[in-house]
Amino acid sequence: MGLTIAQKIIRSHLAGGDMTPGSEVALRIDQTLTQDATGTMAYLEFEAMGVERVRTERSVAYIDHNTLQCGFENPDDHRYIQSVARKHGVWFSRPGNGICHQVQLERFGVPGKTLIGSDSHTPTAGGLGMLAFGAGGLDVAVAMGGGAYYITMPKMFKVNLTGKLSPFVTAKDVSLEILRILSVKGGVGAIIEWGGEGVATLSVPERATITNMGTELGATTSIFPSDEVTRAFLAAQGREGDYVPLASDPDAAYDRIIDIDLSALVPLIACPHSPDNVVTVASIAGTKVDQVCIGSCTNSSLMDMLKVAALLKGRTVDPGVSLSISPGSKQVLSMLTERGALNDILASGARLLECACGPCIGMGFSPNSAGVSLRTFNRNFVGRSGTKDASVYLVSPETAVAAALRGVVTDPRDLGQMLEISLPERYKVDDSAVLAPASPEEAASVEVVRGPNIGKFPESRPLTDVIAAELTLKVGDNITTDHIMPAGAKILPYRSNIPYLSKFCFAVCDESFAERAKAAGASIVVGGSNYGQGSSREHAALVPLYLGVRAVVAKSFARIHIANLINAGILPLTFRNPEDYDRLNQGDALRIEGAFDGLVSGEFALLDETTGAKIALTGSFTARQAAILRAGGLLNYTRDGGK
Repeated sequence: MGLTIAQKIIRSHLAGGDMTPGSEVALRIDQTLTQDATGTMAYLEFEAMGVERVRTERSVAYIDHNTLQCGFENPDDHRYIQSVARKHGVWFSRPGNGICHQVQLERFGVPGKTLIGSDSHTPTAGGLGMLAFGAGGLDVAVAMGGGAYYITMPKMFKVNLTGKLSPFVTAKDVSLEILRILSVKGGVGAIIEWGGEGVATLSVPERATITNMGTELGATTSIFPSDEVTRAFLAAQGREGDYVPLASDPDAAYDRIIDIDLSALVPLIACPHSPDNVVTVASIAGTKVDQVCIGSCTNSSLMDMLKVAALLKGRTVDPGVSLSISPGSKQVLSMLTERGALNDILASGARLLECACGPCIGMGFSPNSAGVSLRTFNRNFVGRSGTKDASVYLVSPETAVAAALRGVVTDPRDLGQMLEISLPERYKVDDSAVLAPASPEEAASVEVVRGPNIGKFPESRPLTDVIAAELTLKVGDNITTDHIMPAGAKILPYRSNIPYLSKFCFAVCDESFAERAKAAGASIVVGGSNYGQGSSREHAALVPLYLGVRAVVAKSFARIHIANLINAGILPLTFRNPEDYDRLNQGDALRIEGAFDGLVSGEFALLDETTGAKIALTGSFTARQAAILRAGGLLNYTRDGGK
């Protein structure tokens, strides 16, 4: 039997384990990336391991999330990351150079290589044929130190593309279509490979939009072949030497095949408050719009921005709409400027924002009260925009422009003829904003700069055989990491200060949770299906750890979050019978006994001491994961030599 693209890369990077689906495999990692919202903690963890220099082929630290400097906290973190990167062999992308995934695609991505990043949208690099995973910061720190990255061997899904996109129908619409088909949890446990004759009609930036949004499916990662389109993109970036052809074998087997006819797609829109709440744009045309945001790691490429400029040229943004434009990188911005396209954007009345994540992570440009915001982003969770009662919709750049010009949701096909936009034969290459690390000889004299806002890694606790704790919070299905540990301009600056950050834990669900958890001392959280979906932020595990959460019991977990819970030393368990979720009530006194035996058998028993209910729980842990939990987390486990 032949192999898929992902299976070929896994086999060539296998450091341990069995490639049977469902078993644990260890992968050798070629590249890592961090960003500043998660990077500070990742580098504190790396320092705690005592490794002098990174052992990957290339590791890059990006400053692209916490770029709003309203106090000393963010700039202090930036100086810390820059100095620790220089000392330990990490390349440093300065603020303003661009969004990590866009710059990684342009300048560092290599087909057939492995990449993990402390950001859930790291699979963007799958558009280049990389096997790229979002991961918690501690997993990234271990990989930088030369350790393997562990995943459960995924199933293989294939999306077979035929036809060609019609004018005003885009890669974003392809992403929304697959979300409509699979939902936000339909890709859990799977790698999604995109293939078929329609692939050749998609550019690398379009492919990257699709693999970026694969994260919203809950997929382990997404990947495209590396073909002549890939080669042409790398050549235009002056990196043709990085090109490697990659394709699945003709007899490769897949667990599921999904067919999408590109020519049959129409403009789509994800309605509040989930990326899979997808309908046609035409079906809600006429809905009043207050704000439009174009950018993010999903749709900020040069191709996206040139289309936006072409549609805005000679037109004016509706008086009732505030439009922001965030180019994905300095390369994109400089080329827009040279081509005169930036003038067309500015003349329309749009506001130009920094080459950064910005509004996507809630860092500025929030909507007005109860406002309707159309965004070319990847997530529209409640409150993520910074305005709790806003209604956020996800759209393509073309649909975003149509709404900005008309003041209401508008099918972009109503704008007339779309100009043909082609990618350049040569991109403008200027890597001056990516700083090289010190040489090993120079590194000894580099001082790591630490500001007063940088705190310590929260103290973990070895697992106990009996966990007796209060059920301090019960939540429903599809709880995201934004629910657990919100982002936004008021909170992100404290990502390196866990005690302060803890005040906001679960505030979206229950503003009293933090105080109640601290008062309880030890607590258990109960959740529904797909608990922990969304961002890779390990703070959604580290902050509950600080607040005394010992275990999380849910109907099911998102992939990255369950790994982060284990890494933090928090026991993640699932209901044997999902109906038992209804038998537990917030405030109940719970007791889990025989945890040590359960790590081996997978069987756990929970006693609700308040009601007397006995509930069967399960937990599937490898020997390595069980050892991590016993040790009280991955950091302790690593310090102990992995024993």
